[in-house]
Amino acid sequence: MEAPRMRIAHLDEERLARLQTLEKDVGAVIVALEPQYVPAPLTGEQVEKLRAMEEELGVVLLAYNET
Repeated sequence: MEAPRMRIAHLDEERLARLQTLEKDVGAVIVALEPQYVPAPLTGEQVEKLRAMEEELGVVLLAYNET
């Protein structure tokens, strides 16, 4: 099995408090993840294609470089 590409972020008290404030503001639970990969340097056009596919599939997509 491959190593996970994301993991739950370990936030210090200040960053956790800021996240909790944002949760209250938007009225939703937010999960903070830390990437374990190198994000792909996408052009604006590529980002738009990714967002369009997210909408089409109803998922969140991440683009990263294999290393």
